[in-house]
Amino acid sequence: MANVKVYNMQGASVGEMALSEEVFGSEIHVSAMHAVVRAYLNAQRQGTQSALTRTEVRGGGRKIYRQKGTGNARHHGRRAPQFTHGGVVFAPKPRDYRISVPRKVRRLAMRSALSGKAQEQEIIVIDKLTLAEADAKTKNVAKLLKALGAEKKTLIVTKDVEPMVVRAANNIEGVKTTFVGSLNVYDILNCDKFIISQDAVKLVEEVYAE
Repeated sequence: MANVKVYNMQGASVGEMALSEEVFGSEIHVSAMHAVVRAYLNAQRQGTQSALTRTEVRGGGRKIYRQKGTGNARHHGRRAPQFTHGGVVFAPKPRDYRISVPRKVRRLAMRSALSGKAQEQEIIVIDKLTLAEADAKTKNVAKLLKALGAEKKTLIVTKDVEPMVVRAANNIEGVKTTFVGSLNVYDILNCDKFIISQDAVKLVEEVYAE
């Protein structure tokens, strides 16, 4: 069971916390993470692209010239793909890009992503991560990130939705906020520092423990 330092909102160390071996110390399965990330990115696609085939383009009903004797290739109408304003070969049509991933694989991928962050020592635990409305300012979160050495791509995770934290961090480039209920593998892998509150760690361990 690995131990990590716990920091306060001022960036000072206030103790240590033991991380669950089942969640933060499991074997890393790259194939499971790949499947989940692929499914996540596919789900972001709208799938609304569309183009007209030669049968859907208006016009082209009359044969453009006689079949033989002109020396040209044989054509029926002007709406074939090789002509300007013609139809599109294998035209894209609206479709659903979503793919399903088994629940066991999704949980395995989450444990793998969290374990990878723990091994790389990129997890930073905060004793509590809340802001009063008067303190919900970008400069306060920026000061915290600088004190924690998290000035690159950072993911901030709270136990529940914290509107003041979201508002204060929203304008900082490279910083994303989420809560345990919407935590996903892609966001974890896509950040350089993974900042999480102490109560959120306990909830993650409770949800993803085998």
